[in-house]
Amino acid sequence: MTSNEVEALIASGREDVQFIDVRELAEYREGHIKAVRLIPLSQLEVRHDEIDRNQETVMICRSGNRSRQACEFLASHGHLKLHNMTGGMLNWQGKTIRDES
Repeated sequence: MTSNEVEALIASGREDVQFIDVRELAEYREGHIKAVRLIPLSQLEVRHDEIDRNQETVMICRSGNRSRQACEFLASHGHLKLHNMTGGMLNWQGKTIRDES
């Protein structure tokens, strides 16, 4: 799924889609998409149950590599409706939020 498709999906306001950022906290704080929840790839093995396996899920990272790995991991744990945002945040043209904390 391209970053433009993800941006359109977020703008649609659909509540049946979850967006997960798998970058590390420091990367996330530098700039993230408002509608996206952070679960770093390094924590995914112990936190994957926080992600609803029956809901459509879009995985996001910096370049698309870690989010692809996250999709593969989640698929091996029964998640079926997975999308990787190709090109990651490097291709994102929409607004981002920066955390100062």
